Amino acid sequence: MSFSDSDSGSDCPEDMIVRLANIKTIGELFKTGTLKAAANQRYKADATFLDRVSLFQGDITVMEVDSIVNAANRSLLGGGGGASFLSSSRDGAKIITRVDGAIHSAAGRKLLEECRTLGGCDTGESKITSAYKLPSKHIIHTVGPVYSRSDLETRAQQLQSCYKTSLNLAVEHNLKHIAFPSVSTGIYGYPIEDATHIALDVVRRFCESDVGSKLDRIIFVVWSNKDKEVYETLIPEYFPSQDASESPPPSDAGNPPSSDVLASDDPSVNTAAVEVPVLAAAPQTSDVPTDRM
Repeated sequence: MSFSDSDSGSDCPEDMIVRLANIKTIGELFKTGTLKAAANQRYKADATFLDRVSLFQGDITVMEVDSIVNAANRSLLGGGGGASFLSSSRDGAKIITRVDGAIHSAAGRKLLEECRTLGGCDTGESKITSAYKLPSKHIIHTVGPVYSRSDLETRAQQLQSCYKTSLNLAVEHNLKHIAFPSVSTGIYGYPIEDATHIALDVVRRFCESDVGSKLDRIIFVVWSNKDKEVYETLIPEYFPSQDASESPPPSDAGNPPSSDVLASDDPSVNTAAVEVPVLAAAPQTSDVPTDRM
């Protein structure tokens, strides 16, 4: 696929652009004490991953990276998808907005024109476009599932596929960075804890794969303090800073997820605890806007 540069060049003010050098890695977050060792360690420690994964709270549309992921709807025509985030308007005001609409608005009309040529996208799949007027180079559009307690396994597999296909597209197009919002956790209703387990597990497995080293940085982007706290709690389970050999995790730690979704033969995986927990959707609280995607 070739990407048009006819409407390229960021319209984002220089002082609002978030550059890769200013996004802390999880290794740095462990050193500052933001991330703490988890009792329930699902994988063995691998120090090489700590400098390749990041957690960032803020506006995904102002990130100067090779690719950002858009939580899109099946039409790919903007306006609504599976995530929300905290953004800053150009006058400095903080607003809550939907990722899909915000990305289309900031990228400009050429993005919509390119998306119209793609023929939509199935749930769990991903497609790539230029980023046009965004600071990033490309946008990877993925369609997350709508949460349903009557079909948990299928929806979990679809959400896994969103992350897998996005990572694969980044590798196929020789990109070095990818930033993910919390796909499907807004109006699509996926509980943030369940979705975060899936996101972290897919990324950990990708890092261990033959092509994992092809990406220099994988960034999880959150907008709310609640979502940030969930990631800070769960990241050490999937990306521990050191092995817990002297104090092994208790056998009943955590909520074990669906084993047939994420079972593994990898000896580095704690298979007794690697599955994604199936939790009921939490009731909406005052810090979560009703238009969250």
